[in-house]
Amino acid sequence: MFSLAFLQYFSRNCLGLQSFVPLQTELPILTLNFRESLQKDPIFEVIANAASDLEIDAYVIGGYVRDLFLDRPNKDIDVVCLGSGIALAEKVASKLGDNVYVSFFKNFGTAQIKSGDIEIEFVGARKESYRYDSRKPLVEDGSLEDDQNRRDFTINALGISLNKENFGQLIDPFGGVEDIKRKIIRTPLNPEITFSDDPLRMMRAVRFASQLGFDIDGPTFDAISSMKDRIGIVSQERITDELNKIVLSKTPSYGFKLLFYTGLLQIIFPEFCELQGVETHDGKGHKDNFYHTLQVLDNVAIKSSDLWLRWAAILHDIAKPATKRFHPKIGWSFHGHEELGAKMTPNIFRKLKLPLDGKMRMVKKLVRLHLRPIALAKEGISDSALRRLLFEAGEDLEALMILCRADITSKDSNKVRKYLANFDKVEEMLVELEEKDKLRNFQPVITGEIIMEVFDLKPSREVGTIKLALREAVLEGIIPNEFGPSFEFILNEGAKLNLKPVKTKEDVRYLTEIPKLENN
Repeated sequence: MFSLAFLQYFSRNCLGLQSFVPLQTELPILTLNFRESLQKDPIFEVIANAASDLEIDAYVIGGYVRDLFLDRPNKDIDVVCLGSGIALAEKVASKLGDNVYVSFFKNFGTAQIKSGDIEIEFVGARKESYRYDSRKPLVEDGSLEDDQNRRDFTINALGISLNKENFGQLIDPFGGVEDIKRKIIRTPLNPEITFSDDPLRMMRAVRFASQLGFDIDGPTFDAISSMKDRIGIVSQERITDELNKIVLSKTPSYGFKLLFYTGLLQIIFPEFCELQGVETHDGKGHKDNFYHTLQVLDNVAIKSSDLWLRWAAILHDIAKPATKRFHPKIGWSFHGHEELGAKMTPNIFRKLKLPLDGKMRMVKKLVRLHLRPIALAKEGISDSALRRLLFEAGEDLEALMILCRADITSKDSNKVRKYLANFDKVEEMLVELEEKDKLRNFQPVITGEIIMEVFDLKPSREVGTIKLALREAVLEGIIPNEFGPSFEFILNEGAKLNLKPVKTKEDVRYLTEIPKLENN
C-alpha cells in the first residue's frame, strides 16, 4: 500500500490535485479528493443537488474517473445511485431546463441525458449474477460495493462521491490508482469468474491494454488463456466492436499480439493467424507474414487513423498462405495473393459482421492494388501504367500510396531508401498526369447511350465491345479523353463490327455534359 507521504506527493505533483483525504482505517480504500476537478463542470453540482433532493447517494463511476488520472478527454459520464437511476435522471433533466430530454431503458433500469457534448448515463447500484450459457446478467438492487464488485477491471471500478458530506472523494476499493500508476489491467475479483460471467471482458482487457499501453497482469492474462473458448457465447457484433477499437489504437500490433498469445485471435480471426510462422525448404525460408503484417499495420497507423485503411493493411497479405509455393530455383513465391486476397475480403467482412458497403469495396480495392505501385517503382514507369493506376485507384489513390509505403518493412536500410525514393517519383508523375489527363474517377466522355444512338443499337455485346476498346485507348494514351477524338474512335471501332452510323457528332453531343472546348 502507498505511504501517506507518497500519496500526498502523487496527488499534488502527478495528478494536479490540491487536497488529500486520509485512508479510512476500517476499509481498504484509497481516498483522494476531486472536488476542484468536478467543480470545473457545473453538471456535477446539478447531479449532486438532484440526488440531495431525492435523498439518495450518487457517485461518478468507471471510465470518466479513470480518465481523470490519465488526463484523457471523456464526454461519457456514468452515474450510479443508491436508488432509482431513472428518477435521478428525470430530476437532473428538470434542473437543466426544458430542452433536455431523458432516454429510458427500462429493461436495464437505466436512463440517459445529453447536456451539451456530454452524455450522462444513470443507473441504480446493482448486484449481478450470470448463467453459464449467457452473458446477460440477472440483476438485483445492490450497494455501491456490489456495483464496484461487478466492474470489469480495477481501473474502471474507481468512483467519486457526489454527496454533500464528501463531495469529490475518491473511492478505490481494489487499488485501481496503483494499477494506473503501474500500467496494469487487472480484474477486481477472481479473473476466471469475471471472464466466465462475461467473456467479452477478455476482449476488453486486450482493448484497454492496447489503447492505454498497459500490461495485463499475470493471473488475468492466464485466465484469458484458459477461458478463451467462452468467447463463443458473445455475439460477433460485440467482438468486432472491440476488435475495431484495437485496430484504431496507437500501436495496434500490441493488441493483436495479446490476442494471439492468449489464443483469442485463433478463435475470432483464424485466417489472420494462418499468416504466422516461417517455413524452410532446402535452406530457403520466407519472412513471417504475421509479424510483417502487424508492422505494416503499425506503419499505416502512424500516417492515418482511417479504420478501413488499417483494415486494408490487415488484409493486404491475407491470401499468402493459400498462394504459397516453393520453386527450387527462386525459392518461395506468393503469386496472385493480391487478387485472391481481394476475393477473400467480402467473406471476411461478412463473417466479422463488418459493413459490406463502400468501406468493404475500398478495402478490397486496396488489397488488390497494393503491389501495383511497388511494381512500378521496381520496373520503371510508363504513362500507360500510371493512367491505369489512376483509373483503378480513383479517390483511394492517397490511401493506396500510404499502404504501399507502409508495406516496405525490409531491414535493409539501403533497399528501403531506394524504394521510398522510387515511390516519391511515382507520386510526382501521378500528380502531373492527373493534372493533365484528369483521369481520377475517370469515365469516358462517350457513354453506352451515345454508342447506341450513333449506331441505332439496343443494349448488346457490340456496345460493350466498343466501350471497352474506347476505355483502353484512353488509358493507353492513344486518344485523349475528349469528345471529338473519342467520337472518331467509336466510328472506326463500329466499322470493324460492320456497324454504320445513323447519327453525326452534332446529333449526339447533347447527350454528354462535356463542353465544346476542343476545336474539332
